[in-house]
Amino acid sequence: MNLQKLFEAQAELDQHIIEKKGLQGVNLLPNLILALQVELGECAQEWRGFKFWRNDQEPRTEIPIDCPYCYGKGYMNHDEVFEGGEPWPCKRCDGSGVYGYKNPLLEEYVDCLHFILSIGNRLGLQDINPWYSSVAVSFGADKLTMQWQEVFECASTFRQYTEDSRKAWYEFLFSNFLGLGEMLGFTWEQIEKAYFEKNKVNYRRQENGY
Repeated sequence: MNLQKLFEAQAELDQHIIEKKGLQGVNLLPNLILALQVELGECAQEWRGFKFWRNDQEPRTEIPIDCPYCYGKGYMNHDEVFEGGEPWPCKRCDGSGVYGYKNPLLEEYVDCLHFILSIGNRLGLQDINPWYSSVAVSFGADKLTMQWQEVFECASTFRQYTEDSRKAWYEFLFSNFLGLGEMLGFTWEQIEKAYFEKNKVNYRRQENGY
């Protein structure tokens, strides 16, 4: 696991956004903490395991992407142009209408990672050694709920820590977050790949007036 290259990539993205939005000198730490809390909630929504009131509690890990060439229809010609003609199967998706699949749970997880890295950069805490802390596993819990609660608590108690204790707090946050990813079934290779893919998307968004 090479966290340093992620910290560096995130620092470059954050600086790009700050310059683009004219945020030099602004204290963005409260915004980053709140953004992390929001993203954790969105990630939990994709996990869905806490929704005991629903039959469908399966994580959202494979959602089809509509083919951009046939707009998910599976064919290329239109009835108003080719009346009575046989539809032409889209060669890009072989007529399935599906261009590929995305993993919303992993995408939301790396969105959280972006903000955790930003917080570390803001606090100058890049030199950390997080361990994979799976609290729910340690305590024998049969669900991920305890681990989610641990991560939420870490993200919500930042104001309680002094400047001297922030590094320990941050390492604990990062460790529990990595433990959560492990329990969700993600490998570090998957997480790193998804992070850099989303990093590119975030740059494109800035260039497109996001």
